Amino acid sequence: MLFRTAVEDDLDRLLGCVVDEDISWSRPDRLKGYLESGHYRFDRIWLAEDQRSGEILARAVWWSIPDQPVPYALDCLYVHDSVADRVALAAELLGRAHAAYGKAPEYHVFVANGWRQTPSTTAAIGWRWEAAGRAGLTEELERLRFEWTAGDCPVPEPSRRVTFAANDDDEAFVEAFQRAAVGTLDHYTRKELLTMSPVEQARADVRDYRSMPGDRSWWRLAYDEDGDLVGFAVPSANEGGAVVGYLGVVPERRGHGYIDDLLGEITRFHAGRGVQRIVADTDAGNVPMARAFERGGYRNFGVRLVLSANPVNA
Repeated sequence: MLFRTAVEDDLDRLLGCVVDEDISWSRPDRLKGYLESGHYRFDRIWLAEDQRSGEILARAVWWSIPDQPVPYALDCLYVHDSVADRVALAAELLGRAHAAYGKAPEYHVFVANGWRQTPSTTAAIGWRWEAAGRAGLTEELERLRFEWTAGDCPVPEPSRRVTFAANDDDEAFVEAFQRAAVGTLDHYTRKELLTMSPVEQARADVRDYRSMPGDRSWWRLAYDEDGDLVGFAVPSANEGGAVVGYLGVVPERRGHGYIDDLLGEITRFHAGRGVQRIVADTDAGNVPMARAFERGGYRNFGVRLVLSANPVNA
């Protein structure tokens, strides 16, 4: 078996690696389009190739933020039906890629609500989860996906108790992010704080949101009638369109419904730009945020499953 990264001459054969299971995959149009945009790169597509026949027996495709040194997440894992031990081959392919990257990027799979009651979905996920676990991705997370669509729900009215102010000083948001991280229910923030100081984690978040297609000028700090900080609202966007981005309430102001004011401002801002659909994710365990989305007119339309490496052992 030959394990290697893809090259341009492999394109036609890569397009023939079709995943027909009802989970996320790299369809031919997505593969070609993302190779053109830089979100996929040939050197971030790994292959397991039969050295005698030249047939591709396994393929792993990682999604990247263009120009970033390491891919962000595994997007597709394919193993040919003829392979007797799909788990073993997939695990070795992932392991070799992780060694080359110097880290193990997350693995994201998008599924429908109620996926556990769908045998074909659980079967498709089962062997992939086992392979990813053998390759070091042992931490499981389930995130609920929400959407707001114009016409299905009214645009929120401006808050009567919160003032939103732009601020072009990144350090102001570093401080706000750091304050809101205390006691947060957000899985990613809690995970990062295991290996980073609070200020390092907040600065990393600022860098991440700056790297997204959303405009930095959209960011807002939120203040009450006395001018005290309540939290922040960071509308943003990705390649698919408008997203809620990031919002947070500082600990001493929680429990008073400010989360609705912040989410309402983000929704109203995007709607004012003529956006027809806004998408957001939150952890399944973050019940207050999920309920805020429901109150704000957002509909849970799917689930994102995430596997990642334990940050302490990575």
